[in-house]
Amino acid sequence: MAVYALGDRTPQIDPDAYVHPDATVIGDVRIGAGSTVWPGAVLRGDYGTIVVGERTSIQDGTVVHATAEKATTIGSDCVVGHIAHLEGCTIEDRCLVGSGSVVLHDAVVRSGALVAAGAVVGNRTEVPAHAMAMGVPATMRLDAVPDGAFEAAVEMYVANGRRYRTELVRLD
Repeated sequence: MAVYALGDRTPQIDPDAYVHPDATVIGDVRIGAGSTVWPGAVLRGDYGTIVVGERTSIQDGTVVHATAEKATTIGSDCVVGHIAHLEGCTIEDRCLVGSGSVVLHDAVVRSGALVAAGAVVGNRTEVPAHAMAMGVPATMRLDAVPDGAFEAAVEMYVANGRRYRTELVRLD
């Protein structure tokens, strides 16, 4: 895996997390137990801090960045879909951020919410708990997401991280 310190900014990756060899983690990035970071994902904590909670999946091609003023925090038991872009925002626990979506500075996605594939959650936008944010710019469908909606996906990626840790073999 490509894990880099940048000056005094050093990643902290729990030993129970899985970071794929083709993912990149730079600087002040903290990844919790059971979390997974998949191929092509880039977590770049060069200016600011990135925190990924426990049992959270950061899918292929996702970009997570922070600014000097705005950390990016992703809670526990979250799934961040393929090719998402998160920067200077807060994703609380038990959320799903869909493939190709964007969540920007000072946006907050509350617990149990869903950001639909391709949605753009602009600066200073709040996605309420259990709401679904859809479209460009995102509009909210309140109380659209039931409790536990993402539990199966979270468990699947935790198990897949364990499988990759023991079974992945590079052939070349």
